[in-house]
Amino acid sequence: MPPKQKSKSWAELKQAGNECFKTGQYGEATNLYSQAIKALEKNSKRNPEDLAILYSNRAASYLKDGNCGECVKDCNMSLELSQFNVKSLLRRAAASEALERYRQAYVDYKTALQIDCNIAAAHDGTNRMTKALTETDGPSWREKLPPIPTVPLSVKEKLAQKSAGNVTQQSPTPQQNGTTQTKKPAPSDKEIKKAQALKEEGNALVKKGEHKKAIEKYSQSLKHNPTEVTTYTNRALCYLSVKQYRDAIRDCDEALVIDSNNVKALYRRAQAHKELKDVRACVDDLNTLLKVEPKNSAALKLLQEVQKKK
Repeated sequence: MPPKQKSKSWAELKQAGNECFKTGQYGEATNLYSQAIKALEKNSKRNPEDLAILYSNRAASYLKDGNCGECVKDCNMSLELSQFNVKSLLRRAAASEALERYRQAYVDYKTALQIDCNIAAAHDGTNRMTKALTETDGPSWREKLPPIPTVPLSVKEKLAQKSAGNVTQQSPTPQQNGTTQTKKPAPSDKEIKKAQALKEEGNALVKKGEHKKAIEKYSQSLKHNPTEVTTYTNRALCYLSVKQYRDAIRDCDEALVIDSNNVKALYRRAQAHKELKDVRACVDDLNTLLKVEPKNSAALKLLQEVQKKK
């Protein structure tokens, strides 16, 4: 008989899940996180914060797969175990927004900003929710909000210390979300102008077909202003042109953290997934895009092309 294989520890399963998540294998990542949760729950010495991170990571996978209901459930579990987990707040906010639960999304975005006022995705989400709630509930929309939790100063200080000492932990992505990076300090007017000038230089290089040089310009631009969504989508286009498909996906992920319905980011990420032969991820992105723009001819054409090859 062959020797019995040693079962993997929850930490090994979590790491394997993280690797799958990074490469866009969200279904497999969800499966591995589920196994890790079961393994850790059986451990009598389990740490609630470790379990909170596992639920939050699985929530990110559900979010990427468009399973917003399960994402919310996992974020709820994570936040019961670790009340002010920023990533869980952002992921639940993104899922609630996708489910058109704008009040809950607003509360979560605002709570995240109490913990860290430099989270660009939370600022942008708050602005979107303010607009949506004004349209649906009128000028008195604030009166209909659930209570916004007050984050104690001691919690803020503890979380700030932890994030400063934990640079390797997996970052979210709200659709946004499993996002790769949430902290983007607001740039000054001077930085924005410098970034814009460099971006325009990159655009000029793209017109000349000099994509590698354009990538350098866009990269320089993003150092000055990491909150400009079109710079990410422009650089993603260049990465596609030079066949650096994983880099293109990363840039589209960043763009979608800032704007979860960005059509260019969804389309270019779908193109990259197609080249990497990840048909499911490609189709998911195209279907999400077509919910935003049902008559987008490029997306319809690519979807038809990919489905023929299935």
